[in-house]
Amino acid sequence: MKKLKELLSDTLVYGISTVLARFINYLLVPFYTDVFKPGQYGIVGLVYAGITFLNVIFTFGMESAYLRYAEEREKAKDVFKTLQLGLLASASILAFLLWLFAPAIMPLMSLEPETKDFYLFMIGILWFDTLSIIPFAELRLVRKSVLFAIIKTGNVLINIALNFYLILSLDWGIEAVFFANLIASGITTLILWIITARMWDGSWDQPILRKALLFGLPFVPAGLGYAINESLDRFLLNNYLSQDTITQLYGAEFDTESIVGIYNACYKLGVFMLLLVQMFRMAWQPFFLRHAKDPEAKSLFSDVFRYFNVAAGIVFLVIALFVEQIVQIRVPLLDAYLIGQDYWMGLNIVPALLGAYWFQGWYMNFSAGIFIEEETSVLPKITLIGATVTVVANLIMIPFLGMMGSALATLTSYACMAFLLFRRSRAVYPVPYQMGRAFLMILIAGALVLLQPSLTTWIGSEWISGFILLFIGVGSIAPLGLLKRSNS
Repeated sequence: MKKLKELLSDTLVYGISTVLARFINYLLVPFYTDVFKPGQYGIVGLVYAGITFLNVIFTFGMESAYLRYAEEREKAKDVFKTLQLGLLASASILAFLLWLFAPAIMPLMSLEPETKDFYLFMIGILWFDTLSIIPFAELRLVRKSVLFAIIKTGNVLINIALNFYLILSLDWGIEAVFFANLIASGITTLILWIITARMWDGSWDQPILRKALLFGLPFVPAGLGYAINESLDRFLLNNYLSQDTITQLYGAEFDTESIVGIYNACYKLGVFMLLLVQMFRMAWQPFFLRHAKDPEAKSLFSDVFRYFNVAAGIVFLVIALFVEQIVQIRVPLLDAYLIGQDYWMGLNIVPALLGAYWFQGWYMNFSAGIFIEEETSVLPKITLIGATVTVVANLIMIPFLGMMGSALATLTSYACMAFLLFRRSRAVYPVPYQMGRAFLMILIAGALVLLQPSLTTWIGSEWISGFILLFIGVGSIAPLGLLKRSNS
Protein backbone atom coordinates (compact mmCIF):
# COMPACT_ATOMS: atom_id res chain seq x y z
CA MET A 1 0.00 0.00 0.00
CA LYS A 2 2.92 2.35 0.71
CA LYS A 3 4.12 1.94 -2.87
CA LEU A 4 0.65 2.56 -4.26
CA LYS A 5 0.49 5.75 -2.20
CA GLU A 6 3.87 6.75 -3.65
CA LEU A 7 2.49 6.24 -7.18
CA LEU A 8 -0.68 8.11 -6.27
CA SER A 9 1.33 11.00 -4.82
CA ASP A 10 3.45 11.39 -7.94
CA THR A 11 0.41 10.93 -10.16
CA LEU A 12 -1.45 13.66 -8.29
CA VAL A 13 1.44 16.11 -8.50
CA TYR A 14 2.01 15.42 -12.18
CA GLY A 15 -1.72 15.21 -12.63
CA ILE A 16 -2.57 18.49 -10.95
CA SER A 17 0.11 20.25 -12.96
CA THR A 18 -0.96 18.53 -16.17
CA VAL A 19 -4.64 19.12 -15.51
CA LEU A 20 -3.98 22.73 -14.55
CA ALA A 21 -1.78 23.32 -17.58
CA ARG A 22 -4.20 21.56 -19.91
CA PHE A 23 -7.17 23.33 -18.37
CA ILE A 24 -5.54 26.72 -18.72
CA ASN A 25 -4.45 25.82 -22.24
CA TYR A 26 -7.94 24.52 -22.95
CA LEU A 27 -9.22 28.05 -22.38
CA LEU A 28 -7.79 28.70 -25.83
CA VAL A 29 -10.37 26.34 -27.36
CA PRO A 30 -13.41 28.50 -26.50
CA PHE A 31 -11.32 31.52 -27.45
CA TYR A 32 -10.29 30.07 -30.82
CA THR A 33 -13.75 28.70 -31.61
CA ASP A 34 -15.18 32.13 -30.81
CA VAL A 35 -12.76 34.23 -32.90
CA PHE A 36 -11.90 31.81 -35.72
CA LYS A 37 -14.21 30.21 -38.26
CA PRO A 38 -14.16 26.38 -38.52
CA GLY A 39 -12.13 26.62 -41.75
CA GLN A 40 -9.42 28.70 -40.04
CA TYR A 41 -9.35 26.39 -37.04
CA GLY A 42 -8.96 23.52 -39.48
CA ILE A 43 -5.60 24.97 -40.58
CA VAL A 44 -4.50 25.13 -36.93
CA GLY A 45 -5.44 21.46 -36.59
CA LEU A 46 -3.42 20.50 -39.68
CA VAL A 47 -0.26 22.29 -38.48
CA TYR A 48 -0.42 20.74 -35.01
CA ALA A 49 -1.06 17.35 -36.57
CA GLY A 50 2.21 17.86 -38.44
CA ILE A 51 3.96 18.79 -35.20
CA THR A 52 2.70 15.57 -33.62
CA PHE A 53 4.23 13.50 -36.44
CA LEU A 54 7.52 15.36 -36.70
CA ASN A 55 8.08 15.51 -32.94
CA VAL A 56 8.46 11.73 -32.94
CA ILE A 57 11.14 11.90 -35.62
CA PHE A 58 12.99 14.75 -33.91
CA THR A 59 13.23 13.03 -30.50
CA PHE A 60 14.32 9.50 -31.56
CA GLY A 61 12.79 7.91 -28.47
CA MET A 62 15.47 9.53 -26.31
CA GLU A 63 13.10 10.39 -23.46
CA SER A 64 12.47 6.71 -22.76
CA ALA A 65 16.15 5.89 -23.26
CA TYR A 66 17.17 8.53 -20.73
CA LEU A 67 14.73 7.25 -18.13
CA ARG A 68 16.13 3.76 -18.70
CA TYR A 69 19.87 4.48 -18.51
CA ALA A 70 20.05 7.54 -16.25
CA GLU A 71 18.39 5.53 -13.47
CA GLU A 72 21.97 4.56 -12.51
CA ARG A 73 22.81 7.94 -11.00
CA GLU A 74 26.59 7.55 -11.13
CA LYS A 75 26.33 7.61 -14.93
CA ALA A 76 23.47 10.08 -15.19
CA LYS A 77 25.57 13.11 -16.13
CA ASP A 78 27.31 11.24 -18.92
CA VAL A 79 23.97 10.05 -20.25
CA PHE A 80 22.49 13.55 -20.02
CA LYS A 81 25.32 15.31 -21.86
CA THR A 82 25.60 12.64 -24.53
CA LEU A 83 21.91 12.55 -25.36
CA GLN A 84 21.52 16.34 -25.23
CA LEU A 85 24.41 16.90 -27.65
CA GLY A 86 23.07 14.19 -29.92
CA LEU A 87 19.61 15.77 -29.99
CA LEU A 88 21.04 19.26 -30.51
CA ALA A 89 22.87 18.07 -33.63
CA SER A 90 20.04 15.96 -35.04
CA ALA A 91 17.33 18.57 -34.36
CA SER A 92 19.36 21.27 -36.10
CA ILE A 93 19.92 19.08 -39.17
CA LEU A 94 16.25 18.09 -39.37
CA ALA A 95 15.11 21.70 -38.96
CA PHE A 96 17.37 22.74 -41.84
CA LEU A 97 16.04 19.94 -44.06
CA LEU A 98 12.43 20.89 -43.30
CA TRP A 99 13.21 24.48 -44.30
CA LEU A 100 15.09 23.41 -47.44
CA PHE A 101 12.37 21.07 -48.69
CA ALA A 102 9.38 23.17 -47.61
CA PRO A 103 7.91 23.37 -51.16
CA ALA A 104 7.67 19.58 -51.26
CA ILE A 105 6.61 18.97 -47.65
CA MET A 106 3.89 21.60 -47.26
CA PRO A 107 1.51 20.04 -49.83
CA LEU A 108 1.86 16.71 -48.00
CA MET A 109 0.55 18.51 -44.91
CA SER A 110 -2.38 19.99 -46.90
CA LEU A 111 -0.89 23.47 -46.39
CA GLU A 112 -1.19 26.16 -49.06
CA PRO A 113 1.85 28.31 -50.07
CA GLU A 114 0.42 31.35 -48.26
CA THR A 115 0.72 29.49 -44.94
CA LYS A 116 4.53 29.20 -45.13
CA ASP A 117 5.00 31.45 -42.09
CA PHE A 118 2.97 28.95 -40.03
CA TYR A 119 5.21 26.17 -41.35
CA LEU A 120 8.38 28.04 -40.29
CA PHE A 121 6.95 28.66 -36.83
CA MET A 122 6.26 24.93 -36.65
CA ILE A 123 9.93 24.15 -37.33
CA GLY A 124 11.03 26.45 -34.51
CA ILE A 125 8.56 24.90 -32.07
CA LEU A 126 9.86 21.43 -32.92
CA TRP A 127 13.48 22.49 -32.39
CA PHE A 128 12.89 24.01 -28.96
CA ASP A 129 10.61 21.20 -27.77
CA THR A 130 13.21 18.59 -28.76
CA LEU A 131 15.86 20.27 -26.63
CA SER A 132 13.59 20.26 -23.58
CA ILE A 133 12.71 16.55 -23.42
CA ILE A 134 15.89 15.34 -21.65
CA PRO A 135 15.79 18.08 -18.97
CA PHE A 136 12.11 17.31 -18.36
CA ALA A 137 12.94 13.59 -18.12
CA GLU A 138 15.66 14.37 -15.57
CA LEU A 139 13.15 16.23 -13.39
CA ARG A 140 10.80 13.24 -13.55
CA LEU A 141 13.56 10.77 -12.76
CA VAL A 142 14.71 12.57 -9.61
CA ARG A 143 11.07 13.14 -8.59
CA LYS A 144 11.18 16.94 -8.78
CA SER A 145 7.54 16.82 -9.71
CA VAL A 146 6.67 20.22 -8.22
CA LEU A 147 9.35 21.99 -10.26
CA PHE A 148 8.22 20.01 -13.30
CA ALA A 149 4.68 21.23 -12.67
CA ILE A 150 5.69 24.87 -12.26
CA ILE A 151 7.61 24.92 -15.54
CA LYS A 152 4.85 23.15 -17.48
CA THR A 153 2.23 25.53 -16.12
CA GLY A 154 4.44 28.55 -16.81
CA ASN A 155 4.80 27.47 -20.42
CA VAL A 156 1.04 27.40 -20.84
CA LEU A 157 0.52 30.76 -19.12
CA ILE A 158 3.05 32.45 -21.40
CA ASN A 159 1.42 30.85 -24.43
CA ILE A 160 -2.06 31.98 -23.45
CA ALA A 161 -1.02 35.51 -22.50
CA LEU A 162 0.68 35.97 -25.86
CA ASN A 163 -2.35 34.58 -27.70
CA PHE A 164 -4.68 37.04 -26.03
CA TYR A 165 -2.31 39.96 -26.56
CA LEU A 166 -1.53 39.23 -30.20
CA ILE A 167 -5.12 38.48 -31.23
CA LEU A 168 -7.08 40.94 -29.11
CA SER A 169 -4.63 43.85 -28.89
CA LEU A 170 -2.66 43.57 -32.13
CA ASP A 171 -5.45 42.00 -34.20
CA TRP A 172 -3.29 39.14 -35.47
CA GLY A 173 -4.90 36.15 -37.19
CA ILE A 174 -4.12 32.46 -36.73
CA GLU A 175 -0.38 33.18 -37.07
CA ALA A 176 -0.61 34.31 -33.43
CA VAL A 177 -1.32 30.72 -32.39
CA PHE A 178 2.02 29.47 -33.68
CA PHE A 179 4.13 32.52 -32.81
CA ALA A 180 2.95 32.43 -29.19
CA ASN A 181 3.76 28.73 -28.98
CA LEU A 182 7.23 29.35 -30.42
CA ILE A 183 8.07 32.02 -27.83
CA ALA A 184 6.69 29.94 -24.94
CA SER A 185 8.68 26.88 -26.04
CA GLY A 186 11.87 28.93 -26.36
CA ILE A 187 11.55 30.42 -22.87
CA THR A 188 10.75 27.00 -21.36
CA THR A 189 13.78 25.38 -23.00
CA LEU A 190 16.09 28.17 -21.77
CA ILE A 191 14.83 27.79 -18.19
CA LEU A 192 15.26 24.01 -18.29
CA TRP A 193 18.82 24.29 -19.57
CA ILE A 194 19.67 26.68 -16.73
CA ILE A 195 18.10 24.41 -14.09
CA THR A 196 19.89 21.30 -15.37
CA ALA A 197 23.22 23.05 -16.09
CA ARG A 198 25.04 20.90 -13.52
CA MET A 199 24.24 17.81 -15.60
CA TRP A 200 26.59 19.11 -18.31
CA ASP A 201 29.54 18.19 -16.07
CA GLY A 202 29.41 14.71 -17.55
CA SER A 203 31.46 13.38 -20.45
CA TRP A 204 30.58 12.51 -24.01
CA ASP A 205 30.18 8.73 -24.20
CA GLN A 206 29.61 7.22 -27.62
CA PRO A 207 28.78 3.72 -26.30
CA ILE A 208 25.99 5.30 -24.23
CA LEU A 209 24.63 7.00 -27.34
CA ARG A 210 24.73 3.69 -29.18
CA LYS A 211 22.86 1.93 -26.36
CA ALA A 212 20.34 4.74 -26.14
CA LEU A 213 19.67 4.62 -29.87
CA LEU A 214 19.25 0.84 -29.81
CA PHE A 215 16.78 1.21 -26.95
CA GLY A 216 15.03 4.34 -28.15
CA LEU A 217 14.78 3.89 -31.92
CA PRO A 218 12.10 1.17 -31.62
CA PHE A 219 9.97 3.88 -30.03
CA VAL A 220 10.12 5.97 -33.22
CA PRO A 221 7.81 3.75 -35.27
CA ALA A 222 5.77 3.28 -32.11
CA GLY A 223 5.58 7.05 -31.76
CA LEU A 224 4.71 7.46 -35.42
CA GLY A 225 1.92 4.96 -34.93
CA TYR A 226 0.69 7.06 -32.02
CA ALA A 227 0.89 10.14 -34.24
CA ILE A 228 -1.09 8.34 -36.94
CA ASN A 229 -3.76 7.43 -34.42
CA GLU A 230 -3.85 10.96 -33.01
CA SER A 231 -3.44 13.13 -36.08
CA LEU A 232 -3.68 11.36 -39.43
CA ASP A 233 -7.46 11.57 -39.33
CA ARG A 234 -7.25 15.35 -39.90
CA PHE A 235 -5.33 14.83 -43.13
CA LEU A 236 -7.59 11.98 -44.24
CA LEU A 237 -10.74 13.97 -43.52
CA ASN A 238 -9.29 16.87 -45.47
CA ASN A 239 -8.43 14.71 -48.49
CA TYR A 240 -10.93 11.82 -48.57
CA LEU A 241 -14.19 13.35 -47.38
CA SER A 242 -16.03 14.37 -50.54
CA GLN A 243 -18.21 17.45 -50.81
CA ASP A 244 -21.17 15.21 -51.68
CA THR A 245 -20.74 13.31 -48.41
CA ILE A 246 -20.34 16.56 -46.49
CA THR A 247 -23.55 17.90 -48.01
CA GLN A 248 -25.41 14.69 -47.21
CA LEU A 249 -24.19 14.40 -43.62
CA TYR A 250 -23.80 18.01 -42.53
CA GLY A 251 -25.20 20.41 -45.13
CA ALA A 252 -24.06 22.27 -48.24
CA GLU A 253 -22.72 25.23 -46.25
CA PHE A 254 -19.70 23.22 -45.01
CA ASP A 255 -16.43 22.36 -46.78
CA THR A 256 -13.58 20.00 -45.87
CA GLU A 257 -11.56 22.57 -43.89
CA SER A 258 -14.67 23.43 -41.87
CA ILE A 259 -15.26 19.76 -41.06
CA VAL A 260 -11.61 19.36 -40.02
CA GLY A 261 -12.00 22.41 -37.77
CA ILE A 262 -15.19 21.05 -36.17
CA TYR A 263 -13.61 17.63 -35.72
CA ASN A 264 -10.48 19.18 -34.22
CA ALA A 265 -12.51 21.21 -31.71
CA CYS A 266 -14.69 18.29 -30.58
CA TYR A 267 -11.63 16.05 -30.43
CA LYS A 268 -10.37 18.38 -27.69
CA LEU A 269 -13.14 17.12 -25.40
CA GLY A 270 -11.25 13.85 -25.23
CA VAL A 271 -8.73 15.85 -23.22
CA PHE A 272 -10.43 14.81 -19.97
CA MET A 273 -9.56 11.15 -20.51
CA LEU A 274 -6.24 12.03 -22.10
CA LEU A 275 -5.32 14.00 -18.97
CA LEU A 276 -5.92 10.95 -16.83
CA VAL A 277 -3.77 8.80 -19.11
CA GLN A 278 -0.96 11.35 -19.36
CA MET A 279 -0.71 12.12 -15.67
CA PHE A 280 -0.72 8.38 -15.00
CA ARG A 281 2.04 7.82 -17.59
CA MET A 282 4.23 10.54 -16.08
CA ALA A 283 4.29 8.77 -12.72
CA TRP A 284 3.88 5.18 -13.97
CA GLN A 285 7.06 4.72 -15.99
CA PRO A 286 9.53 5.77 -13.27
CA PHE A 287 7.36 3.91 -10.71
CA PHE A 288 7.42 0.48 -12.34
CA LEU A 289 11.13 0.78 -13.15
CA ARG A 290 11.85 1.50 -9.47
CA HIS A 291 9.80 -1.45 -8.25
CA ALA A 292 10.44 -3.97 -11.03
CA LYS A 293 12.66 -6.12 -8.79
CA ASP A 294 10.30 -6.13 -5.82
CA PRO A 295 8.96 -9.62 -5.02
CA GLU A 296 5.35 -8.39 -5.07
CA ALA A 297 5.78 -6.28 -8.24
CA LYS A 298 3.35 -8.24 -10.43
CA SER A 299 0.59 -8.16 -7.85
CA LEU A 300 1.25 -4.45 -7.37
CA PHE A 301 0.96 -3.78 -11.12
CA SER A 302 -2.31 -5.73 -11.23
CA ASP A 303 -3.73 -3.54 -8.47
CA VAL A 304 -2.67 -0.42 -10.34
CA PHE A 305 -4.48 -1.62 -13.48
CA ARG A 306 -7.72 -2.20 -11.56
CA TYR A 307 -7.63 1.21 -9.93
CA PHE A 308 -6.82 2.87 -13.24
CA ASN A 309 -9.93 1.33 -14.81
CA VAL A 310 -12.15 2.65 -12.03
CA ALA A 311 -10.83 6.18 -12.60
CA ALA A 312 -11.12 5.85 -16.39
CA GLY A 313 -14.66 4.49 -16.15
CA ILE A 314 -15.83 7.41 -14.02
CA VAL A 315 -14.23 9.97 -16.35
CA PHE A 316 -15.78 8.25 -19.38
CA LEU A 317 -19.28 8.29 -17.89
CA VAL A 318 -19.18 11.87 -16.64
CA ILE A 319 -17.98 13.33 -19.94
CA ALA A 320 -19.95 11.09 -22.31
CA LEU A 321 -23.25 11.44 -20.43
CA PHE A 322 -23.04 15.22 -19.96
CA VAL A 323 -21.08 16.37 -23.02
CA GLU A 324 -23.93 18.51 -24.37
CA GLN A 325 -24.21 20.32 -21.04
CA ILE A 326 -20.44 20.66 -20.65
CA VAL A 327 -19.96 22.52 -23.95
CA GLN A 328 -22.62 25.04 -22.92
CA ILE A 329 -20.57 26.17 -19.92
CA ARG A 330 -19.65 29.80 -20.41
CA VAL A 331 -16.04 30.65 -19.76
CA PRO A 332 -15.54 33.65 -17.43
CA LEU A 333 -13.84 36.70 -18.94
CA LEU A 334 -14.13 35.31 -22.47
CA ASP A 335 -17.94 35.36 -22.46
CA ALA A 336 -17.86 32.35 -24.77
CA TYR A 337 -19.07 28.76 -24.64
CA LEU A 338 -16.55 26.04 -23.83
CA ILE A 339 -16.80 25.23 -27.53
CA GLY A 340 -18.43 27.65 -29.96
CA GLN A 341 -21.93 26.78 -31.18
CA ASP A 342 -20.69 26.45 -34.76
CA TYR A 343 -18.80 23.33 -33.63
CA TRP A 344 -21.50 21.46 -31.66
CA MET A 345 -22.58 19.32 -34.59
CA GLY A 346 -19.52 17.12 -33.97
CA LEU A 347 -20.25 16.21 -30.33
CA ASN A 348 -21.38 12.68 -31.18
CA ILE A 349 -17.75 11.66 -31.75
CA VAL A 350 -16.76 12.32 -28.11
CA PRO A 351 -17.68 8.93 -26.52
CA ALA A 352 -15.68 7.05 -29.18
CA LEU A 353 -12.63 9.22 -28.51
CA LEU A 354 -12.94 8.81 -24.75
CA GLY A 355 -13.02 5.05 -25.28
CA ALA A 356 -9.93 5.26 -27.47
CA TYR A 357 -7.97 7.03 -24.73
CA TRP A 358 -9.21 4.48 -22.20
CA PHE A 359 -7.60 1.75 -24.31
CA GLN A 360 -4.49 3.90 -24.56
CA GLY A 361 -4.36 3.76 -20.78
CA TRP A 362 -4.43 -0.03 -21.00
CA TYR A 363 -1.51 0.15 -23.41
CA MET A 364 0.45 2.23 -20.89
CA ASN A 365 -0.24 -0.30 -18.15
CA PHE A 366 0.84 -3.25 -20.29
CA SER A 367 4.07 -1.51 -21.32
CA ALA A 368 5.59 -2.21 -17.89
CA GLY A 369 6.62 -5.77 -18.73
CA ILE A 370 8.02 -4.68 -22.10
CA PHE A 371 10.25 -2.06 -20.46
CA ILE A 372 11.33 -4.27 -17.59
CA GLU A 373 12.37 -7.14 -19.86
CA GLU A 374 13.81 -4.73 -22.48
CA GLU A 375 11.56 -6.16 -25.18
CA THR A 376 10.97 -2.78 -26.81
CA SER A 377 11.68 -4.20 -30.27
CA VAL A 378 8.10 -5.54 -30.26
CA LEU A 379 6.64 -2.03 -30.15
CA PRO A 380 7.21 -1.18 -33.84
CA LYS A 381 5.36 -4.33 -34.92
CA ILE A 382 2.36 -3.58 -32.74
CA THR A 383 2.40 0.03 -33.81
CA LEU A 384 2.55 -0.90 -37.49
CA ILE A 385 -0.56 -3.01 -37.04
CA GLY A 386 -2.31 -0.21 -35.15
CA ALA A 387 -1.35 2.36 -37.76
CA THR A 388 -2.58 0.07 -40.53
CA VAL A 389 -5.90 -0.35 -38.75
CA THR A 390 -6.18 3.44 -38.41
CA VAL A 391 -5.51 4.11 -42.09
CA VAL A 392 -7.70 1.31 -43.44
CA ALA A 393 -10.58 2.03 -41.06
CA ASN A 394 -10.47 5.74 -41.89
CA LEU A 395 -10.45 5.10 -45.62
CA ILE A 396 -13.38 2.70 -45.30
CA MET A 397 -15.54 4.72 -42.91
CA ILE A 398 -14.87 8.38 -43.79
CA PRO A 399 -16.81 8.24 -47.10
CA PHE A 400 -19.90 6.96 -45.25
CA LEU A 401 -19.66 8.28 -41.69
CA GLY A 402 -17.49 11.39 -41.97
CA MET A 403 -16.19 12.55 -38.59
CA MET A 404 -17.68 9.56 -36.78
CA GLY A 405 -15.78 7.25 -39.10
CA SER A 406 -12.48 8.82 -38.04
CA ALA A 407 -13.40 8.63 -34.35
CA LEU A 408 -14.35 4.95 -34.60
CA ALA A 409 -11.14 4.23 -36.50
CA THR A 410 -9.14 5.73 -33.62
CA LEU A 411 -11.07 3.64 -31.09
CA THR A 412 -10.54 0.44 -33.09
CA SER A 413 -6.82 1.07 -33.50
CA TYR A 414 -6.13 1.73 -29.81
CA ALA A 415 -8.13 -1.33 -28.81
CA CYS A 416 -6.12 -3.52 -31.20
CA MET A 417 -2.80 -2.13 -29.97
CA ALA A 418 -3.73 -2.61 -26.32
CA PHE A 419 -4.77 -6.22 -26.92
CA LEU A 420 -1.61 -7.05 -28.89
CA LEU A 421 0.66 -5.48 -26.27
CA PHE A 422 -1.20 -7.36 -23.54
CA ARG A 423 -0.51 -10.67 -25.26
CA ARG A 424 3.18 -9.92 -25.68
CA SER A 425 3.60 -8.52 -22.18
CA ARG A 426 1.89 -11.57 -20.69
CA ALA A 427 4.36 -13.81 -22.54
CA VAL A 428 7.52 -12.09 -21.26
CA TYR A 429 6.32 -10.74 -17.90
CA PRO A 430 3.00 -12.28 -16.84
CA VAL A 431 0.89 -10.05 -14.60
CA PRO A 432 -2.55 -11.17 -13.30
CA TYR A 433 -4.46 -8.26 -14.84
CA GLN A 434 -7.99 -9.72 -14.35
CA MET A 435 -8.96 -8.86 -17.91
CA GLY A 436 -12.50 -10.18 -17.55
CA ARG A 437 -13.30 -7.45 -15.06
CA ALA A 438 -11.60 -4.81 -17.17
CA PHE A 439 -13.62 -5.66 -20.29
CA LEU A 440 -16.81 -5.75 -18.22
CA MET A 441 -16.14 -2.22 -16.96
CA ILE A 442 -15.80 -0.93 -20.53
CA LEU A 443 -18.91 -2.79 -21.68
CA ILE A 444 -20.98 -1.39 -18.81
CA ALA A 445 -19.83 2.17 -19.48
CA GLY A 446 -20.40 1.92 -23.23
CA ALA A 447 -23.85 0.33 -22.86
CA LEU A 448 -25.02 3.04 -20.47
CA VAL A 449 -23.99 5.80 -22.88
CA LEU A 450 -25.80 4.06 -25.75
CA LEU A 451 -28.89 3.75 -23.55
CA GLN A 452 -28.99 7.47 -22.71
CA PRO A 453 -31.03 8.73 -25.73
CA SER A 454 -33.81 6.19 -25.11
CA LEU A 455 -33.90 6.89 -21.38
CA THR A 456 -33.94 10.65 -22.02
CA THR A 457 -36.91 10.27 -24.38
CA TRP A 458 -38.78 8.22 -21.78
CA ILE A 459 -37.98 10.50 -18.81
CA GLY A 460 -37.97 13.80 -20.68
CA SER A 461 -34.83 15.22 -19.06
CA GLU A 462 -31.20 14.82 -20.15
CA TRP A 463 -29.98 15.80 -16.69
CA ILE A 464 -32.07 13.22 -14.84
CA SER A 465 -31.29 10.42 -17.27
CA GLY A 466 -27.60 11.32 -17.11
CA PHE A 467 -27.45 11.20 -13.32
CA ILE A 468 -29.40 7.92 -13.19
CA LEU A 469 -27.00 6.29 -15.64
CA LEU A 470 -23.97 7.78 -13.88
CA PHE A 471 -25.15 6.38 -10.55
CA ILE A 472 -25.69 2.94 -12.09
CA GLY A 473 -22.32 3.07 -13.85
CA VAL A 474 -20.24 4.10 -10.85
CA GLY A 475 -22.12 1.63 -8.65
CA SER A 476 -21.25 -1.16 -11.07
CA ILE A 477 -17.69 -0.24 -12.03
CA ALA A 478 -16.29 0.76 -8.63
CA PRO A 479 -16.78 -2.66 -6.95
CA LEU A 480 -15.29 -4.42 -9.97
CA GLY A 481 -12.13 -2.36 -9.68
CA LEU A 482 -11.75 -1.83 -5.96
CA LEU A 483 -12.59 -5.29 -4.62
CA LYS A 484 -9.64 -7.63 -4.95
CA ARG A 485 -10.33 -11.31 -5.55
CA SER A 486 -7.52 -13.76 -5.47
CA ASN A 487 -9.38 -16.24 -7.67
CA SER A 488 -10.41 -13.82 -10.43
